[in-house]
Amino acid sequence: MKNKKRKIEVLVLSDVHLGTYGCHARELLRYLKSINPKIVVLNGDIVDIWQFSKRYWPKSHMKVVKHLMGWISKGKKTYYVTGNHDEMLRRFTGLKVGSFSIVNKLVLDLKDDTKAWIFHGDVFDITMQHSKWLTKLGAIGYDMLILLNRFVNFISGKVFRRGKISLSKKIKNSVKSAVKFINNFEQTSADIGISNNYQYVVCGHIHQPEIREISNDDGSIIYLNSGDWVENLSALEYNDGQWTIYRYEESFADKVLNKLEEETDPTSNELFASLLNEFQMMKQ
Repeated sequence: MKNKKRKIEVLVLSDVHLGTYGCHARELLRYLKSINPKIVVLNGDIVDIWQFSKRYWPKSHMKVVKHLMGWISKGKKTYYVTGNHDEMLRRFTGLKVGSFSIVNKLVLDLKDDTKAWIFHGDVFDITMQHSKWLTKLGAIGYDMLILLNRFVNFISGKVFRRGKISLSKKIKNSVKSAVKFINNFEQTSADIGISNNYQYVVCGHIHQPEIREISNDDGSIIYLNSGDWVENLSALEYNDGQWTIYRYEESFADKVLNKLEEETDPTSNELFASLLNEFQMMKQ
């Protein structure tokens, strides 16, 4: 008997970074299979085109793409909001294929006549705008840090029997400029949202899941960030007029499933053929 999927009115995912070592694609796929969203917002950096390499594209990453394409082919309303790591897609802004759209920003009408302004957030990143090469170098360094973090956690768990730690979070929280950037990012997003009379502003980019009210002299707004699937394994869910942060928690059963999936994975060619079929169905 199949498990009943949770219904979600709006799902917001960002910063998945498919194609990088840090992406938790297996965990994301398990989450996607457990839910049935009405509207899907992919809020930037879903595929990491900056770091994409033919040498590293695991089957689990292809499965995530295939699952999303399956939703689209079935008519599930899906918006792809472009980010900085997938900025190549910005040349296709305005493209609509069936239930799928590529946009730079999005305003969703929600219940009780409320509006959510959704965008990735890299527009507020000065380094991104003026020193793109430095940002790309930082992305590579970040990916290497995530790999090192996994090794450290393996040793911590196997040898010292301690819990997991996040090196990148510790670095972010200890560097004043990083904390200041995050605070400025959130406040700037909120200020613009308030000036446009939106009730919610929804971002990604900074990998910091958050829901909180932010005020200024002109009013207040609910600021939301969906986090990421590299460190936090988080998403935003909207139901019955309420936003919540979903956080993936690995269980013993998940570990067993991971092992079984590794043994029964289809080949890359089989996955590609299946994905091509989904795309053809989407165009019909």
